[in-house]
Amino acid sequence: MPASITEFILIVVMLTNLALLGMGRLRSSIRLVAIQGMVLGALPLLVSTHGLTWPLLVIAAGSFGLKGLAFPWWLTRTLRATNAQREASPVVGPSASTALGALLIVFSFWIGARFQLPPGVPLVSRLAMPVAVATLLSGLFVIVTRRQALMQVLGYLVLENGIFVFGLALAHEEPLLVEMGILLDVFVAVFVMGIAVFHIAREFDHIDVQKLSELRD
Repeated sequence: MPASITEFILIVVMLTNLALLGMGRLRSSIRLVAIQGMVLGALPLLVSTHGLTWPLLVIAAGSFGLKGLAFPWWLTRTLRATNAQREASPVVGPSASTALGALLIVFSFWIGARFQLPPGVPLVSRLAMPVAVATLLSGLFVIVTRRQALMQVLGYLVLENGIFVFGLALAHEEPLLVEMGILLDVFVAVFVMGIAVFHIAREFDHIDVQKLSELRD
């Protein structure tokens, strides 16, 4: 039963990646990333081979609370302050992004089938490596192809989610201090980027990072 739930969660992560690439509305994009963070919060509890321990509960609660609740709340608040609603002119359009996202998933399964785990490391799920690679690539794709600073923050979160899945695929038990350190880094980065987005919008009346490259002294 836990194995089937794990695969269901990984499929949900894969689908949210694909949906995010084709999404134009910023508020809906934040909700998608929130859903991804919530379902990933349960993953450490399902892949554990030693039952529920307090370090795992702390990691799961921290991941769920930060990625599923705190970050989306902060980004939604920033979105209201900037009055931005949609990604106006992405480098790659929604339809093309969705098609490229499907190709990224195929490529991820190709890479995952050829990835060899170290000796003695059990396989969490046959979907773990493809989902980890697809999530990493989806986050990078959003960062590179979206011009809105807020969407780039979401891409950073998706990228970190890919690292999270990759870590769980390689080790069932992650040290508490290491994982909490990762969450703290993400926490600081997202809040700093959220504050930066707010001040950019206040000074320039937009959060299009491409326009910022056109500034002159």
